[in-house]
Amino acid sequence: MIITELNSEILKNRTKKFAHQCVKYSLDLPSSVLGIHIKRQLTRCSTSVAANYRAACLSQSKRGFVSKLSIVIEESDECIFWLEFALDENLPNKNLDQLIKEAKELTSIFIASRKTIQKNLK
Repeated sequence: MIITELNSEILKNRTKKFAHQCVKYSLDLPSSVLGIHIKRQLTRCSTSVAANYRAACLSQSKRGFVSKLSIVIEESDECIFWLEFALDENLPNKNLDQLIKEAKELTSIFIASRKTIQKNLK
């Protein structure tokens, strides 16, 4: 997927929705040391995906966009890690499979977009 202006708006909304869903999921985690740790990490990285994608869209150059998009990729991959970790630890499973699927899809979209832009920069 090449990120166009229309796709950009769709992805802004999609990443924000994903962040909201991750925050809601993390609110259901237990108040154990592990539950609190995952809650904080997942909240931080999922909201970072949305915030940094918005920042990427405001980049003044394609190189700036690629740089910010790289941060988005790292954060979305970290979301996958924490969601899978919660699954491995048998923590609440409500919507967990769907959240993992969405995190993987977003990561794939951002990786493909970065590759396309980097190829066009050469």
